[in-house]
Amino acid sequence: MTFVRQSGIKNKLLRRFPEEAFDLLAPKLEPIDLPVKHSLVLARKPIEHVCFIESGLASMVAESADGKRVEIRHIGREGIAGYPVLLGVDRTPNSVFMQVRGNGLQVATEDFLLVLEHADLRKLLLRYVHTCELQLAYTALAAAKYNMHQRLARWLLMCHDRLDGNDLALTHEFLGLMLGVRRAGVTDELHILEGMHAIRSTRGNVRILNRDMLIEIAGGCYGVPEQEYDRLIGDSPQPSTLPAHLNGNRHHHML
Repeated sequence: MTFVRQSGIKNKLLRRFPEEAFDLLAPKLEPIDLPVKHSLVLARKPIEHVCFIESGLASMVAESADGKRVEIRHIGREGIAGYPVLLGVDRTPNSVFMQVRGNGLQVATEDFLLVLEHADLRKLLLRYVHTCELQLAYTALAAAKYNMHQRLARWLLMCHDRLDGNDLALTHEFLGLMLGVRRAGVTDELHILEGMHAIRSTRGNVRILNRDMLIEIAGGCYGVPEQEYDRLIGDSPQPSTLPAHLNGNRHHHML
């Protein structure tokens, strides 16, 4: 049995667990390596495990009946893969898999659900689900009302929030999935951001050169879900500047 100390946890949601609830769950948590393409949730299959991501980046992907796919949200160390079980469902049409390698802490769904009897924990996790819904809402807003390079800036900021350092191991394939465009379209949009001196793009990597510039480019489609996560959950050590209309000061966020 692996003993996990809450003080050593990197997953920000798990760090916010009430101590009593964490102590109940800790003996059930198992470390897991999360290589690229590792599936965390299979579409329309029972969700057998919940995974608290400690490092790396996972994608939640929606797929149409005729095979069209698009990423609808990220999951990193701010959250969990398999969260639909919190809503009383055992499966979902969406899939979740790793896009940037990392590691996590996995627990069997049946063991996880037993801990939800703790009232304060249940409240925390329902607040997390609220922030997930808000992120989805802003993905829809971005797709409907913002242009492609603004959407790309938003996605890059969201990746940057969840990964260490300024070098993001993102392939053109992944960026195309995020934006719902072909590879050539990804290249064009990256060139726009490079021309603004916000990023430098090379094969399989995007380096963030000017985060504040990316926030300015993304405009109103980035910031509100991040601010809501901080308000309801907090424990976010990475500093970031939110758009001026949200907060005029330096602000800490992670969503």
